[in-house]
Order: sequence, then structure tokens, then C-alpha cells
Amino acid sequence: MRRKRRNHLPGFKAKVALAAIKGDRTLAELAEQFDVHPNQIQDWRKQLLDQADTVFGSGQDRKTADEAHLKDLHAKIGELALENGFFSQSARSLSMAERKKKVDRAHGLPISRQCLALDISRSSAYRKLAGVSDGDIDLMRKLDELHLKRPFKGSRRLRDDLWDNHGLQVNRKRVQRLMRLMGIRALHPGAKTTRPNPKHKVYPYLLRELEINRVNQVWCTDLTYIPMRKGFLYLVAIMDWHSRKVLSWRLSNSLDAAPCVEALEEALANYGTPEIFNSDQGCQFTSEDFTDVLKDNGIKISMDGKGRWMDNVFIERLWRSLKYEEVYLKAYDSVAQARQGIDDWLMFYNEERRHASLSRMTPDQVYYDLPSGLPIAA
Repeated sequence: MRRKRRNHLPGFKAKVALAAIKGDRTLAELAEQFDVHPNQIQDWRKQLLDQADTVFGSGQDRKTADEAHLKDLHAKIGELALENGFFSQSARSLSMAERKKKVDRAHGLPISRQCLALDISRSSAYRKLAGVSDGDIDLMRKLDELHLKRPFKGSRRLRDDLWDNHGLQVNRKRVQRLMRLMGIRALHPGAKTTRPNPKHKVYPYLLRELEINRVNQVWCTDLTYIPMRKGFLYLVAIMDWHSRKVLSWRLSNSLDAAPCVEALEEALANYGTPEIFNSDQGCQFTSEDFTDVLKDNGIKISMDGKGRWMDNVFIERLWRSLKYEEVYLKAYDSVAQARQGIDDWLMFYNEERRHASLSRMTPDQVYYDLPSGLPIAA
């Protein structure tokens, strides 16, 4: 029987959005608690964050801004009338999937009018994707383990590995869908077959043939998927390239840029500024919120080529060690438990875990120029 559509009160939406922003539970746990779809929780969370600054504006400021805005609207009515036909025609040249992605529930234009302009049915815009099932969560963990062992394998070969290693017959499209959800892809050199988002500036890779021989010369960052007993989280870390020291990190239940910016600002406050900051081309790191922090501190921005596994190899190795030595040995029941376990392991990694590539020294010993404490060979 089809479920009757519900209209939630603003207070309830705010309560759910605040719980999501707090970040102490996964989206799956919040969906079960409030009986709301995870996608709906993400929408409310985004709306609350986008409109938070309006809470602190004075009444006079808002009135002045509204009057100025009204004048601008009157001046642009003629332009918009002409542009509407042009953009509607351009939108219809996109694929059906791309047009569906253009629908913005937070926009003031009604959904029905957006669908009309995009030439899609209204029912398809309101349709919600199914949540992540327990079977998908179990499969995502297996895919994560296989990807860490052989990061160069794509969806076809991972599908075959699921059969060879676990006896699971899985459709390749399902594997592709879960890989997108986890934020993983095959890492290998190859031809450039994709185009960067024109709204995001992509910076050149600055580390090619660069000798990195001192701390705070180059920092790097990356995101990874963290499996939970129920649901999953995302972890971002900032690392000093030369010493391999993890300078800061954040655990989040979403792929927003905000946790990445917080981790960056914490690292800058505690360890100063690097000369170069390297990342991949993920939307979190190409966003203006993130790159503006780097520019404001006079830091050069470097970005990996797509599919170039060697460009950020040290932080990729960090993820492998973290998951095999900590995450996969435990099934975290809560976000607090995951945060504590990861914090303990990263402290061990920085202070006690020796690296052969660092002459058997720990990241802290290299970063702070401390003695290794090992006996001198005769």
C-alpha cells in the first residue's frame, strides 16, 4: 500500500536538521529515529546551513537589502524573459538524468515550474531513491577491502573479485552505484576522458619532479569511507607530506565541504602554513569555501590528475593502514565509538608507528626533528 505523503512542521525539520549537523549519528540511525528518508534529512540539513546567516541580520538590514533586491529584480525582468526561452532550450539538450539533477528543492521556483522548464515529469522529480540497505552496507565493506588491496581495479574486476573471494554474484551496475556512494574509483594512469566542472577551478599539479625534503613544505588531504555496524561515515585528514604526520582530521556523516574546511583551519592554527597544499579534484576541495582559506593564507594550490594514484600516494597508504589495523577489526556501534577508536589509532600512528621510508622513525620524530631512540648500528 502506498504511503500517504506527510507534511512536516518547520520545528520538526529544524530538529532533524540540527541532529544531522551535530554529527554524532549516521544518517541511517537518524532516519530510523525520526522515520524520515536519509535523502530528506540531507535536504533539510543543507537548507538550514545555507540559510543560517539570515538569522543574525537585523530587521533594518533585511529591509534595506530587500528594497535593493526589488530594484534589481525590476531591472532584470526584461532580461529574464528573453533568457528563459534560451535556457529552457539549452536544458532540454541535456540527458534525462542530468535534467533531473537540475531540480532544486530549496529554490523558490515551484517544483512543477522547474519540471516544465526542464521538460521532465513532475512525478520523477518527487521520486526518492531507496535508502542504503543492510545488504548494500555489507557489500560496501567488502568492496572497500578489495579496493584497498588492488586500488587499480575498476567495477568489472571488483565484481569478479566478489565472486572469486566471497561467492557473491553481483550486477556490475550495483557495484558502480555503491562505488559512487563510497567515493572510490579505480586509480590508474590513463587518458583524460572527463571534463572538469566549469564552475570549479582546477589547479595544476605542482609536485611533479619537486624534491620534498622538509616539513611544512607540502601538505595533502583526502577523504575515505568508514563502515559502521549500521550505516557509514566519511573521514578527512590533513597530512604533512615529508613527515607523514597527520595534522588534523574530521569525521562526518556527509560529504559536505564544511568538515574539510574545519580540518584545514585546525591544521593551520596548530602548525602554521605550508608552501603547497595538494588534493584531488573532489568537489569538497575545489569548492570556494576550501580554496579561499588556502588563498587567504598565501598557500599554493596543487591538484592531482584524475585517476593518478601516485599523486597522493602517502595518504592513500594511511587509509590502508588505518582500516586494516583499526577499522576492520572493530564494528563501531556509534559515531562516538568510531571517533574515539580513530583518534586512538591516529595518536599511535603519529607517536609510535615507525616507517621504514623514514629511517625507522615515527612521523612525530621527523616532524619535530627528534632522535629516533633506536640503538646506533655498530
